[in-house]
Amino acid sequence: MTVIPPVDLTEQFKQIQTDVNAAVAEVLASGQYINGPVVESFAQAFGAYVGTQECVVCNSGTDALYLALRALDIGPGDEVITSSFTFIATAEAISATGATPVFVDIELDSFNLDVAQVEAAVSDRTRAIMPVHLFGRPVDMGPLLEIAARHELTVIEDCAQATGAQWQGKSVGSVGHVGCFSFFPTKNLGGCGDGGAITTNNSDLADTLRMLREHGSRVKYHHEAIGINSRLDALQAAILAVKLKHLDQWNRQRAQVAQRYDTLLANCHGIQRPQAPGFGQSVWNQYTLRLTQATASGEDRNRIQQLMRQAGVIAMVYYPLPLHLQPVYRHLGYQPGRLPQTELAAHQVLSLPMFPELDLARQKQVVQIFTEVLAEVMPKTAQCY
Repeated sequence: MTVIPPVDLTEQFKQIQTDVNAAVAEVLASGQYINGPVVESFAQAFGAYVGTQECVVCNSGTDALYLALRALDIGPGDEVITSSFTFIATAEAISATGATPVFVDIELDSFNLDVAQVEAAVSDRTRAIMPVHLFGRPVDMGPLLEIAARHELTVIEDCAQATGAQWQGKSVGSVGHVGCFSFFPTKNLGGCGDGGAITTNNSDLADTLRMLREHGSRVKYHHEAIGINSRLDALQAAILAVKLKHLDQWNRQRAQVAQRYDTLLANCHGIQRPQAPGFGQSVWNQYTLRLTQATASGEDRNRIQQLMRQAGVIAMVYYPLPLHLQPVYRHLGYQPGRLPQTELAAHQVLSLPMFPELDLARQKQVVQIFTEVLAEVMPKTAQCY
């Protein structure tokens, strides 16, 4: 049985293997594995790609968020508004500074932060808003920036899943005050290990970021703050520099994969297909359906996922338990039902395999298995014709 994985990095590597091997060999021969010209060159290239004056690279997307918050002097007693429907790193970075995440519900059609509910969550302790461009789809930043301006708040974009996405012609990460990126291998621009970047047009902030990522030091062995060790190593920078040249093409291929899914699933009832934003461009890190008739317990969705896996298609669930209901955030007092759209999505979402090299034949196989399983698990409420 041929298994179709959620993402296949081996096919991408075959395209660029010669260039990657050469870049890695050059770094190894140089003997300079931390910082140095290769790292700085990639930082400048990535900043130019995003469209910001400054780019500070670091060792993970989580650290990018944490460092951005620290550089903005956000800490104990402060609040940061964000989404509960995202990976733990978003809120974890807030908590790591001593600040408190304040969770706002999502829009079911986009899975992104419901901007209309943000202003009601602002308090006298709010310092920042952290929108997440989930699954590659940009948040509608216009009204969010207006709210931030009214209340003198900083907007920190979590762009981990959306490298290359655009809002009104601007790349995410250049729209708010700060952009935070992840180079985890499964991201649109992924390394062969962890990595991250922070983009901004504020040179003073960038200087503080560089200091904090180097153990709080601008001058070697002189430390002015408690920082961390968060440097992107030269091997990852060299690999990412090669891959950056291909990113736009890979994102176009992802859009083609998404369009084919739309066509193949056009006659399916009982599902909500992901929608492209009218105000920007998604880069389709995931192709995430919502099973609109699935049980609120998640049992139907979980059964569909299980049967698909048995048939050779690995679909993923991002995310089965929203952050406001995670054990680690029990002390914040959120009760089930507090964020109804978020909780419904957590029980109904299913992400089909998505990567640039996914061809039509395998997509047809994915859709055939999905529709057969859907008819078996939910015969009265969801059908494909």
